Amino acid sequence: MDCGPPSPQPAAPRAPGPCVIAPVRAALRLRRRVCLLRKRRLLLPSAGSLDAGLRAPHAGADQPRFFTFDGAAELASRAPRKRRRRSRMVLYPESSRKYLPRAEHRSRAQHCLLLLVAIVGFQVLNAIENLDDNAQRYDLDGLEKALQRSVFGQPAAVGRIVALLRDYLATHVHSRPLLLALHGPSGVGKSHVGRLLARHFRAVLGDGELVLQYHARHHCPESRATQACREELARRVADVVARAEAEEKTPLLVLDEVEAMPPALLDEVHGFLQPQRSHQFHSAIYLLLSGAGGGEVTRFVLQNASRELARRPDAGQGADAEEELRASLGALLAREHPLWKAAAIVPFLLLDKWDVVNCFREEMAGEGFFPEQARAEHLAAQLSYYRVSGREYAITGCKPVVAKVNLL
Repeated sequence: MDCGPPSPQPAAPRAPGPCVIAPVRAALRLRRRVCLLRKRRLLLPSAGSLDAGLRAPHAGADQPRFFTFDGAAELASRAPRKRRRRSRMVLYPESSRKYLPRAEHRSRAQHCLLLLVAIVGFQVLNAIENLDDNAQRYDLDGLEKALQRSVFGQPAAVGRIVALLRDYLATHVHSRPLLLALHGPSGVGKSHVGRLLARHFRAVLGDGELVLQYHARHHCPESRATQACREELARRVADVVARAEAEEKTPLLVLDEVEAMPPALLDEVHGFLQPQRSHQFHSAIYLLLSGAGGGEVTRFVLQNASRELARRPDAGQGADAEEELRASLGALLAREHPLWKAAAIVPFLLLDKWDVVNCFREEMAGEGFFPEQARAEHLAAQLSYYRVSGREYAITGCKPVVAKVNLL
């Protein structure tokens, strides 16, 4: 085949030469070969998912027109996606009332929750009513007025006693008893407060058997065996608390002259407070009247005569001084017996001369004499006093008042 320059002949139309047809045929054969190879490769099952995804647009008209990693077989077997039908809007007439659809199955937990709320509310209401009823039963307001009217020179002690009783008697069921310990020198009013409390509780409880008054020197003299005194005290206390438990009331047990009790009796009283004892021993008020620590109270009052000790329970500087006295007195008594560690200590301070004059007037009025101020001051002047910083404190308090008034 010669592709050189044509020979000089006259110009005439003729078909393309072999130099043009041969390359075109070769290109067509190559194109058909490439297309055949591509089709065979698409039909092979071992073809990669990436190549299949790239060849997916040329596989057929029914294939998706977006990139995917799925093979041709997976695409062919996939079910066509159904088109969701949009729900029609429910239209209500303007004249009708609209209601929410009612649930077929309502949870039972909602009924349990409502029942629980009702039970808790009932219990709280019942507890509040019981608090009011239990506090009104003992008439603590009347007790406070009686103590303030009859006990002279001890306003802070009276306020503390009433506050402790008010907190304890708010409920009937208790986890521990109330142990009140009144300490101070002789003649400052400890035994008088014990008698007033016993009289008040007998009146409000309506049963004298719920109040026990135990005098150590009278019920357990030195000539009597200590074990017998211990057994008698345990039996009497057990009878009182059992009777009070049956009547759902709080008893009062007054133990006077505790400083004269032998250690065995103090151990027995301390045993009443232990958690392992029956719960009926825990719903009781134990009032201990003792002269132990009287020297500490006297020393504190004389050393702080220039300070204004508490004349009211809420006095600022005086309340701090009384708190200091309670701390020192508690530390002193705790070394003697562990019973005092569980007690609420209430110190009774020394009485000044004006308080002794009031004691004389009160006793004169009780004995039928006219409470003349001049005569009361004359009788009070016959007693002995501590004179410190321009103040006079009675050494024996109001103890000799009864004997002197009887001589009138």
